[in-house]
Amino acid sequence: CLLAFAAHALTLKDAKSAGFLGEQADGYLGLVKANPEAKVLMLTVNKKRLARFKAIAKKNKTSVMDVAALAGEKFVKKTSKGNYIKTSSGKWQKK
Repeated sequence: CLLAFAAHALTLKDAKSAGFLGEQADGYLGLVKANPEAKVLMLTVNKKRLARFKAIAKKNKTSVMDVAALAGEKFVKKTSKGNYIKTSSGKWQKK
C-alpha cells in the first residue's frame, strides 16, 4: 500500500491543500502537519528556493535573508484560500 502511495508522489499543491505544508514569511515552506512525504517535499523545495534566493541576492548585491523575506511576502499573498500560512505570532492559520 505504501509503495502504491509513493508512486503518486505528493505535489506541492496537494501537500498544501491537504494541510501538510504552509508558507512562511521567511520565504520557506513549513511543515504544518507531520507527514514523511510532505517533509521530504518541503526540504527539496526549500533547498531549491535557497539556491534561487542566493542567485538573486548575488545579482542584486543584497542579503539572502532580504531576498527570502520579499519572496515570503509574495508566497504568503499568493497562497490559495484554505491553505496554511504562518502568522507573525508563529501559529499556523488557514488563509
